[in-house]
Amino acid sequence: MTSEHSGMRPTGRGPGRVILVIYCIFALAAGARAGVQIATKFGEAPLAYSLSAVAAVIYLVAAIALSRNSTAGRRVALVSIVVELVGVIVVGLLSVFDAQAFPDATVWSGFGQGYGYVPLVLPFVGLFWLHRTTRPITEPATKPVTEPVTNSDGA
Repeated sequence: MTSEHSGMRPTGRGPGRVILVIYCIFALAAGARAGVQIATKFGEAPLAYSLSAVAAVIYLVAAIALSRNSTAGRRVALVSIVVELVGVIVVGLLSVFDAQAFPDATVWSGFGQGYGYVPLVLPFVGLFWLHRTTRPITEPATKPVTEPVTNSDGA
């Protein structure tokens, strides 16, 4: 059951749709990559391939949560995006400073270098969008209705 988040801007509308599409694309890309890697060469870099699968799940959860306009959806989105941000920073740092731990790249290796650094930028965009849509919608000021001015002699 989804309870509408009254008075809040929907997270999946306007620019939020673009963000949702990007999260869906990354869920698909990371999931497909991880699936192929796990199925064909898991023994070569189990940590890297598992992290790509985890990234795919996080992207999918974030996309679904952002598509919901509910308090629970916003909370899940916030948690998943924060986990995503921590993941891309930690994996990015580890892949740069301990390259031997990552004999093959993950989505988050080198801070998402293989994906044009979008994995590094995306959580910041997601957090910004959550913050922006959490502000209440302000109603535009209505103009008072004025009666047309008529001449007292009926003309």
